[in-house]
Amino acid sequence: MSRGLLDPKVDFVFKNIFGSPNHPEILISFLNATLKPKRKIVTVDIKKTDIEKQYIEDKYSRLDVKATTSNDEIINIEIQLKNENNMIKRSLYYLSKMYEEQLNEKEDYSKLVRTVCINILNFKYLKTDNFHTGYRFKEIETNEELTDVMEVHFIEIPKLEDSNDEKDMLVAWTEFLKDPESEKVRGLELSIEEIRQAKDELIRMSNDSTQRQLYDIRANSLRDKISELNAAERKGIEKGKKEEKMAIARNLLDILDNETIALKTGLTTLDVEKLRRK
Repeated sequence: MSRGLLDPKVDFVFKNIFGSPNHPEILISFLNATLKPKRKIVTVDIKKTDIEKQYIEDKYSRLDVKATTSNDEIINIEIQLKNENNMIKRSLYYLSKMYEEQLNEKEDYSKLVRTVCINILNFKYLKTDNFHTGYRFKEIETNEELTDVMEVHFIEIPKLEDSNDEKDMLVAWTEFLKDPESEKVRGLELSIEEIRQAKDELIRMSNDSTQRQLYDIRANSLRDKISELNAAERKGIEKGKKEEKMAIARNLLDILDNETIALKTGLTTLDVEKLRRK
């Protein structure tokens, strides 16, 4: 997508489209599609939108979208390109932090409002086949809901299937994030005003040399982060394989010589000798 439109799954682009006060209708539409509230969200107050250059270059920074809604909610939206293996705990940490930060020391708990985290993932993460899942506090046996005051959502883009109903607005938005240049999105933007606005903003950014330069910097930073995660993952797998080989070798120490054990396990004779000395 680098030669055409920018990728809206890169957080810098996502924040500029969904987190801009210049076109709040986009965020309102996305939130109503995700949360499906009984009372529609009609306005949003989008928090600080300036993106300073040091955050663009920092691969560990979080370029998320924060807003309060007309339904008296605090919302945080974060997009993730790579599984960091701590998504649930990290999301719950930020959710708790957002909830706690509402009160000053002497304020009453009654002032606490509903707090929601929405995680958009460009990878499969949860066991469910559904591309969208939402979680609240519920009783373990009866499934009775305790409260909806804290809520976590996951939108797993790769789980979106062709058979999903495009009339569902969340399906439409997920199609846009998945591939804004697809035939499906071209059809959607003809009938859905907010999708067309988002596409127009994406086109504007893609044709702006400064925005594209910032996008390239951010995309490179995220690629560096993904490379580090992949390297750590490979190292962990290799370590696991080595430990498995060592366990097999230990079981062979009493019946085979070092050279044969090394040949059968792929370890070095030095590794086997170290095992004998333990």
